[in-house]
Amino acid sequence: MRSPASPIPAPHPGLVLPPGFSHRPTARGAHAEACRLAASGEAEAATLLLGARPELLDLAVVLAPDEPLRTARRAFFAGMAALADAVGIFGPPEIPVRIVWPGTLTFNGARLGGGQLGWPDDCAEDAVPDWLVFSATLIASKAAAGDPGLTPDSTALEEEGFPPDLHGPFAESFARHLTKTFEVWREDGFGRVAARYGARLSGADAALDGAAARLTYPDGRTEPVALAAALATAAWRDPETGDVRL
Repeated sequence: MRSPASPIPAPHPGLVLPPGFSHRPTARGAHAEACRLAASGEAEAATLLLGARPELLDLAVVLAPDEPLRTARRAFFAGMAALADAVGIFGPPEIPVRIVWPGTLTFNGARLGGGQLGWPDDCAEDAVPDWLVFSATLIASKAAAGDPGLTPDSTALEEEGFPPDLHGPFAESFARHLTKTFEVWREDGFGRVAARYGARLSGADAALDGAAARLTYPDGRTEPVALAAALATAAWRDPETGDVRL
């Protein structure tokens, strides 16, 4: 894996990103917009889209895979490891950042958001896709969601002691962590990336192997899972709003 609408005024100008990255603000959902731009050739690899909605920290990055789709999907786990590391940098250090298989991110035991992978619909499993998109969405604020007691399963950055106005600094940190994670993959193999992801996993252990995973639960049960099926939808997304489930 190689590391990686109408224009609106940049809400976070002057982002300091790793070499090769470019920043593109968007007023739309970052995931769908990044997939659209990548598919049309309007966004190259390492283009980072950052959403403008203050209540959500919504970003996506275009990736340039160099292996067949069936194994290129493993880039998702590199993205999740980088996402969890970036959250850990800004959050209170005593509170663990955990992942519920495959892509729900929790903080302080509550759902904070998650990651998602996109790929070309018409790409065959044994073909190298022209692009992938890894995206992440976190709840920045639940101020508009009403009584917090009505949504106890989720949390927000502002509720957990994260710094305010985090969109720009978080995007910078995520890009740095993602770059480092792909460097680890290139130099030491995917096993190191899988171990970093697995160290954050909650509720099951996952053995990642090529196009599949084998989950092992605390009661000893095991379950084989195809990555194509596991990553086709994001369990943390509300199907009606497309945002993080509250």
